[in-house]
Amino acid sequence: MVKTFISMIVVALMIFSFSIFEQHYVNSSFDEFHQVLCVLYDKVDAQTATQEDVYAVQNNWLEKKQSLHAFIPHNDIKEIDLWLSESATLVRDEKWEDAISKIEVLKELSEQIPKTFTLSFENIF
Repeated sequence: MVKTFISMIVVALMIFSFSIFEQHYVNSSFDEFHQVLCVLYDKVDAQTATQEDVYAVQNNWLEKKQSLHAFIPHNDIKEIDLWLSESATLVRDEKWEDAISKIEVLKELSEQIPKTFTLSFENIF
């Protein structure tokens, strides 16, 4: 009986610890990605961005998404991939207004996706 109780407590602590780690990791990854997007946004807004700037953001995202695949839904990752690809093409073609709107969506996604992993009432029920 005591062993079972101790085992249950250990498992509960492991689950709690992992959920805190997951939330911290996802939040910090998306915070860094959001900062990179803000720099890109400023360059596109000033119409000084190049396609290489977008590729740098894509490379940053590729590094992050390798480990984020374990934590977030693949559809969210695919959505960010698509918006980044569209942004690269729009910057290449110097369609600044369209590019800025795509990057605004990316910034919003980088803020909203981590919110789905917070320990909050709406995420539990």
